[in-house]
Amino acid sequence: MDLRTLLTDISERIGDLTTAMLVGLLVGAVFGFAAQRSAFCLRSAAVEFSRGILGRSLAIWLLTFSTAMVWVQAAAMAGMFRPDTARIMAVTGSWSGAIIGGLLFGIGMVMARGCSGRLLVLAGTGNLRALTAGMVFALTAQLTLSGALSPVRQAIAAMWITPGGRNINLLNAAGLPQWAGLLIGLGFSVVAIGLAARARTGVRVLVWACGVGFAVALGWVLTFSLSQIAFEPVSVSSATFAGPSAQVVMALLTTGDDMSFDIGLIPGVFLGAFLGALAGRELKWESYHDAPQMLRSMAGGALMGFGGMLAGGCAIGAGLTGTSVFNATLWLAAVMFFVGAWIGDRIFDRKAAQAEAPVLVQR
Repeated sequence: MDLRTLLTDISERIGDLTTAMLVGLLVGAVFGFAAQRSAFCLRSAAVEFSRGILGRSLAIWLLTFSTAMVWVQAAAMAGMFRPDTARIMAVTGSWSGAIIGGLLFGIGMVMARGCSGRLLVLAGTGNLRALTAGMVFALTAQLTLSGALSPVRQAIAAMWITPGGRNINLLNAAGLPQWAGLLIGLGFSVVAIGLAARARTGVRVLVWACGVGFAVALGWVLTFSLSQIAFEPVSVSSATFAGPSAQVVMALLTTGDDMSFDIGLIPGVFLGAFLGALAGRELKWESYHDAPQMLRSMAGGALMGFGGMLAGGCAIGAGLTGTSVFNATLWLAAVMFFVGAWIGDRIFDRKAAQAEAPVLVQR
């Protein structure tokens, strides 16, 4: 039984949108488990990079980034997915949103001591600090999407947009064939493995880091396949947390029965992270040490919520999912995440780091 036949059978039994939600739950669970076991975190990687450290966190992030690209481009070459059908490619991109939103997101993840994806994973392991900052992130994302902050987002995003009502595929813009994307991903993978060897990163951790990248490809392939056989409209999408977090907030606050990939994704990540921590015996309650730490963390969550929605994607939506299909504005946003983290690190953490080396990865 091939994939489309299987999805057709499931959809006929429970409906297209419920199937999409279950697909989101599955993708989220794979992502959450692998991210927890690998300690994947963009914030940690960006801080290491900003300090000139070619360490473990940077190696894990780069391997995840590259393997997502390899899996996705290989799937596209095999006809299992078409990047031009992706939801993030079918909308107008914003260069100004990517620059300003990316900077704010990067600063925010330093303040919160974790990117949005890391906060959600940590929340599933019992970290109340991450849960609090993550809730602020989700609420701010909703306010930015369709609430009080929406006019500000729209005004900034409209300052500089892509032409033609669609985003730009960097491979197409450069006149490169599809296989070039696969080669680029493989090139980054070689660099990542070299960094991992230098940092003496264990093979098991690297396997789980590859699993995070696989989850991104799994989302693209499953939603694409479902969109081809569903009667209801199903968006072709994959792992991202800014928009879905906002949708989950609205689902919890209203009595609507909307089902979608995004609705299943967030609880899936939480469940996967919980199972990962359970398997590794890393479940434990953690909380804030004092009020200033709490205020800084919540402010960081708010900056990430606004910045992620403005940029068009969060650390995962732009930094992994968007770059895997060579979305031009999301590549720019990913670069600005690193720039923002450099700024945030210099403002908030650099002086403390000179006195005492901090733990870069929050666990």
